[in-house]
Amino acid sequence: MMFKRALLLLAGLAFSATCAAQAWPDRPVTIIVPFPAGGGTDAFARPLSAQLSKQLGKTVIVDNRGGAGGTLGASVASKAQPDGYTFFMGAAHHAIAPSIYPKLDYDILKDFIPVALVATPPQVIVVNAQQVPVNDLKSFVEYAQKNPGKVNFASAGNGTSHHLAGELFKIQTKTQLTHIPYRGAGPALQDLVAGQVHMMFDGLGSSASHLKGGRIKALAVASSKRAPGFPDIPTAAEAGVPDYEVSTWYGLFAPKGTPPELVERMSAEVRKALASPELQASWTNAGSEVPTMSRDEFGKFVASDVSRWNKVVKTANVKLD
Repeated sequence: MMFKRALLLLAGLAFSATCAAQAWPDRPVTIIVPFPAGGGTDAFARPLSAQLSKQLGKTVIVDNRGGAGGTLGASVASKAQPDGYTFFMGAAHHAIAPSIYPKLDYDILKDFIPVALVATPPQVIVVNAQQVPVNDLKSFVEYAQKNPGKVNFASAGNGTSHHLAGELFKIQTKTQLTHIPYRGAGPALQDLVAGQVHMMFDGLGSSASHLKGGRIKALAVASSKRAPGFPDIPTAAEAGVPDYEVSTWYGLFAPKGTPPELVERMSAEVRKALASPELQASWTNAGSEVPTMSRDEFGKFVASDVSRWNKVVKTANVKLD
């Protein structure tokens, strides 16, 4: 009798979970973006949220929570109610943060559940042409070497991929560039366009519209091949800096404790959204390929990226400014 009751209880729980997944969502869903509007994370989160809203029949809201190199928003997301109504758009920055910020109150590997890899645009080296009189990457390196410490580069904040990309570039090219951290790529790009800073190592997704508008100049993409939608921008190797490759990524996570059936449902919805003609075109326009990683592969990828950046931070001896 006890065994039968246990089976009935388990069956009831499974049925309840299935019903909950089928009913979800019955109210708006929030995606926390840990940077201000206008940055790379935002550039992919907003088209994705719009497509998910269509698919789910409920509004998917983007909630920008910028600050501390993306760690403030991550902290907020890690403490959100794990009910399937709050998700987090993480990025390569969050694989770097554990090596930069020693007192984080969350763990990207333990406090979040990987849902889906969303985009993988390369980093792009961009300059304000009025502030830096060069036309190609080789000329820029020569200019920076002749003016040590006088050329500055903006980033989305300390410990972000923009920051580390700059530090790696300095090491490989033997240049002295001054780092200027911002609260996100959006504000940094605004000052780059305005000529308040000289250059930036940015995710191509956030620089794309400014490049197409001629407001900034691209010298190279930090990838092994040219970016989708931007065939005229050479790779760093083609432009004279061999072996300089820095990619970025954006992915969706759920707070730890979110019901597995809701994580799987959102993962499936993201895959469906990425397969849509709308997002396929949007990603190409932002210089990104559409990823095809499974949820499990994405989780392993994040763990390996945390380890990889830890080694880079130690080698480059990166410190908070």
